[in-house]
Amino acid sequence: MMSEVRLRKELQSPLRETNLAGMGERETGKVRDSYKQPGKRILVTTDRISAFDCILGTIPFKGQVLNQLAAFWFEQTRAIAPNHVLDVPDPNVMVVAECEQLPIELIVRGYITGVTKTSLWYNYERGIRNYCGNLLPDGLRKDQKLPRPILTPTTKLEAHDRPISREEALAEGLITAELFDAAGEMCLRLFDFGVRYAAARGLILVDTKYELGRRNGQLIVSDEIHTPDSSRYWFADTYATLFAQGADQRKIDKEYVREWFAARGFRGEGVPPPMPDDVRLEAARRYIQSYETITGREFVVTDEPVEERIAANLQKKGYLQK
Repeated sequence: MMSEVRLRKELQSPLRETNLAGMGERETGKVRDSYKQPGKRILVTTDRISAFDCILGTIPFKGQVLNQLAAFWFEQTRAIAPNHVLDVPDPNVMVVAECEQLPIELIVRGYITGVTKTSLWYNYERGIRNYCGNLLPDGLRKDQKLPRPILTPTTKLEAHDRPISREEALAEGLITAELFDAAGEMCLRLFDFGVRYAAARGLILVDTKYELGRRNGQLIVSDEIHTPDSSRYWFADTYATLFAQGADQRKIDKEYVREWFAARGFRGEGVPPPMPDDVRLEAARRYIQSYETITGREFVVTDEPVEERIAANLQKKGYLQK
């Protein structure tokens, strides 16, 4: 694990944003800066963290963790589902094929948990028993394993993600039945692989979000996959004991940050409270731990200013022109 001194140093110089000249049209997302070039995009993953559809601040080294972990999982799952990755020229950068994004996201859930308004436990606790077309029995407890993984889609192109069932998505003309079912089957295959892989590393892949697109008529996985931003991970060795006690699970994902804000009454409305450095540091430790636990590799960083390193690596590969 990285030294405390190195982590604290990074608090002062996170990668908040990029402004790379000669890279094409720039678009800014919640976490990634995207540069459009013919047939492809250069995605720069920053240290911004978002939750409840809001950008809440920065976490040291978060961008590098997400980009490298997404690249790892894309490579591991390439035989299960094609993806949009063309190149990874820098620890924070992924070059991807341009594709037509599906207007829905597909979340696969193996457990009932969560504090966001679109999470399964948040809605179940408020009496909802039909969630995105999935009928849930009474008597479930927080963090309980579901009999089988379920699909819970959300809309993607609206100001706030909206849970939606298959039938509603079809009725609203968002997607065809054939495409929805093909996407759902692909996501369930990916989740099954992720669950088995995580288990071998001593982790439970609790749930995860997938974004898919089409390129030349082919359905492909886009954005990121099985990262601590898009997924929840718990430690397997203490799951049963903590569940029996009704205690919180040990986790290494973004849920730590979500829970901190939710405990202070923020779930997306109004102005979020400022995130203190101790929370940023603990989140960074968990992100780095997730990378090292999942990949079995040491998380390696350089002392070179990140944006300078990114520009140099992109120039070497011909993506950035002087």
